[in-house]
Amino acid sequence: MRMPKIQGLIRRRLLVNYRIDPDVIQRQLPSPFRPKLQRGYAIAGICLIRLEGIRPKLVPGAFGFSSENAAHRIAVTWEDKTGLHEGVYIPRRDTSSLINRIAGGRIFPGEHSPARFEIAERNDHIDFRMKSQDGSVAVELSAAPSPEIPRDSCFRSLEEASKFFETGSIGYSATADKQRLDGIRLRTDEWKVVPLAVERVFSSYFADTSRFPAGSASFDCALLMRDIRHEWQAEDDLYVEPCIATNARE
Repeated sequence: MRMPKIQGLIRRRLLVNYRIDPDVIQRQLPSPFRPKLQRGYAIAGICLIRLEGIRPKLVPGAFGFSSENAAHRIAVTWEDKTGLHEGVYIPRRDTSSLINRIAGGRIFPGEHSPARFEIAERNDHIDFRMKSQDGSVAVELSAAPSPEIPRDSCFRSLEEASKFFETGSIGYSATADKQRLDGIRLRTDEWKVVPLAVERVFSSYFADTSRFPAGSASFDCALLMRDIRHEWQAEDDLYVEPCIATNARE
């Protein structure tokens, strides 16, 4: 039985975003998902998030736990009998937390794989490295806050980028059952992002030419959130038709 609500603090959340050829990303999406477009591009990326004080709602903060996590995500839309929706499809989740690995997909939504995280923060500068234990995904980022998003971003302003990601609060995560997705909704007390000036970025997932042929995926921008009180709420599972491409949960 799943806990309906989990609360805590988003101490640090990095949204590392790529612009993708929509036809390429569509092959990686189970039906009924379609890519949510921004000026003709699909938007995908990695959410790198440090969570603190995580515990069921109404449980005192002293009983909470902390974790570093990475979620590979694709912005999507879909339709059902209630209308048009938007959110994110999450083909893979990785975590530093044994609790997340044991409870994810059982007590609360989201199956997680183990990973090693190395993070150094000095005077607002962030050096981030993550590598999954199975060796299939790795992420590196070196960045610092910036007054504006990159000029070549497909987002024309920080406000436009912020709104795009804020409306994608529902996530559906791939599970061992290829046709069932775990659903979760993020609710925050506030929503505030700042752009990052990126010195170095690498994602083995988006650099994989078997998944993204040369020229079909390009880094777009990165955004940072800090110290946001939040709540996770389970959504009903979603049953889908498998995607054309091989599922990314390896």
